[in-house]
Amino acid sequence: MLSPRPVHVVVLTVFLAAACWPSNAYAGDGTVVCDAKGVCHIIAEDTVTTPGRPGQHAAAENGAGARPKCADSLQGNAEVPCQLDGFGSWVNGRNCYFQPATPQPPAGDPAWEGHDAGDGAVYDAYCPDNPNMTSDYFAQPPDGAAAAVDPQTLAVQAVRDMTLLGPDIGIAPEPGGRGVIGMPVWMWANDTPHAWGPVVESASAGDVTVIATAKVTRVVWSMGDGTQVVCAGRGTAYKAAFGKKDSPDCGYRYALPSAMEPSGKYHVTATSTWTIAWQGGGQTGQLTELRDSAVDLDVAEVQVLNSR
Repeated sequence: MLSPRPVHVVVLTVFLAAACWPSNAYAGDGTVVCDAKGVCHIIAEDTVTTPGRPGQHAAAENGAGARPKCADSLQGNAEVPCQLDGFGSWVNGRNCYFQPATPQPPAGDPAWEGHDAGDGAVYDAYCPDNPNMTSDYFAQPPDGAAAAVDPQTLAVQAVRDMTLLGPDIGIAPEPGGRGVIGMPVWMWANDTPHAWGPVVESASAGDVTVIATAKVTRVVWSMGDGTQVVCAGRGTAYKAAFGKKDSPDCGYRYALPSAMEPSGKYHVTATSTWTIAWQGGGQTGQLTELRDSAVDLDVAEVQVLNSR
């Protein structure tokens, strides 16, 4: 009597053929190959028929084949990566990767599905089995997706929500007046909240909240004649009592008249460096933003009249 011969069945479902990496398949010694986006649909599964027990997996008899932690139920419970950079975390049952949308859609956007903005969150979705699904609303973070919240991404969102302005320029001589070559020019930044700081903003997704605090740490003055002056602080506001003294911390003297410029004036630009410290989600970090403002300054030569 002939013994039943083992039957080998190979199941292949191909979505993409790209640079891939393998992981173990569910129920068997097969292999799942995933592309860079997590499409894990090349399944090679050896199914061995055991005499007297048709359809029984040999691997299952040995106790193997436990369901993987993250599995695509639409593809035979094929194992998929639980995390994908740029796409978030896999949610079993929904068969998609989710991560909080950054920034969140504005109030009234259809993505909120009729809910008030901020009541829950909208998540970007990447679904290998359903490419038409690109987002979904959740009142609470879906299982596994909360871990996909990137605090630094929230910090960037908080900065985008800030009103950060260029320096509120103070300068002597005043714009509209006239300076003289060789005489001191005083520059300073007025202490205006959104032009100097601190400015505080927060951003949240799921149960993660990041708080960012922005302050100006230096101002670079481009004087219009090719010279730059770097000032670490706001500078000192000029008062008539100072007379012809130089600024103690942020000043300049022109060597040539502005009449040599096409506009007849020096275009003075002040560029502030905003340093933003953030913390949240168990992390801390620092970001930088630049803002500028400008004024035009008339600088003339001293006219000396000689009489005999």
